[in-house]
Amino acid sequence: MNGRIITSSRLHLTLIDLNGERGRLDGGVGLTLKDPKLIIKAKPNGELKTEFAEKNLQWDLIKEYSAKIEEAAKRTLNYLKSNQRLDFIIEKAFPAHSGLGSGTQVSLAIAKLITSFHEVEMDSWELARIVGRGGTSGIGVASFEYGGFIVDGGHSKKEKTDFLPSSASRASPPPVIARYDFPEDWNIIVAIPKINRQVSGRKEVNIFQEYCPIPLGEVERLSHIILMKMMPSVIEEDIDSFGEAINEIQRIGFKKVERKLQHPIIDNIIENMLSTGAAGAGMSSFGPAVYAVTDTNPKDILRAAKETMDDIGGLALITNARNSGAEYE
Repeated sequence: MNGRIITSSRLHLTLIDLNGERGRLDGGVGLTLKDPKLIIKAKPNGELKTEFAEKNLQWDLIKEYSAKIEEAAKRTLNYLKSNQRLDFIIEKAFPAHSGLGSGTQVSLAIAKLITSFHEVEMDSWELARIVGRGGTSGIGVASFEYGGFIVDGGHSKKEKTDFLPSSASRASPPPVIARYDFPEDWNIIVAIPKINRQVSGRKEVNIFQEYCPIPLGEVERLSHIILMKMMPSVIEEDIDSFGEAINEIQRIGFKKVERKLQHPIIDNIIENMLSTGAAGAGMSSFGPAVYAVTDTNPKDILRAAKETMDDIGGLALITNARNSGAEYE
């Protein structure tokens, strides 16, 4: 019996509390996207082999996905105490280490395919614990389970005592404290410039250690914006207020650090999308993916992003929110 799963990328709008004085760390705000998406097919009686249906994929992407798939598969099979191996075919993929959450999505997708093949029912949080995801942000796990606009509550300092990215944290995925459908008629423009200044691994760990704790006053200001501006604007479908909130959080807390450490092209793309009429624009996670929201002129904003990337190249597209989780067939 073959299995197939479709899951989506996500935007990580901001981490909330990298101060910890109130007794919790992390917390996050994110949004699930319809595109780009990940589609993986599993075939039984295999050798944990990974094939790629798409042609002309970059070697770095193939290597990264293959490693993530092998690790997630081995963890899941060990948990199930199973020797039954599958092969995996990647029918569609999106860039790794781009700020769109590929690591969590591919790991959860593999765990879901294997557990489903074994007729074992588990929710996304159980799968995340098995494959070691969600140790800082819970946005990717909640996107896989629910989709939509998500706020997670971070980790108690009783469980997580230090500032670490998800890749280096063994904490359990954090609780979702708010989840709303995001207006599907709001267009989201995503641009991923082709730059090498990507942040992951040991480099990401070092950044957390160097720049944290974030001053409490900035965390409190950010929390106020999220609670009293961003969240209500999603519920009331007020794109102007939502855009203002996005723009404000670019200059506060850990997001300010993430922006500071990225390539100057990031600022240029964001500024050009805003000047073309986007209600709000920002960088997802550590980038290099950037995004803008609009309900009026998405093609103009897309053109502005592409023109800014003319000299270096990159991917740009118009998409919308996805208000449902991963689909298993």
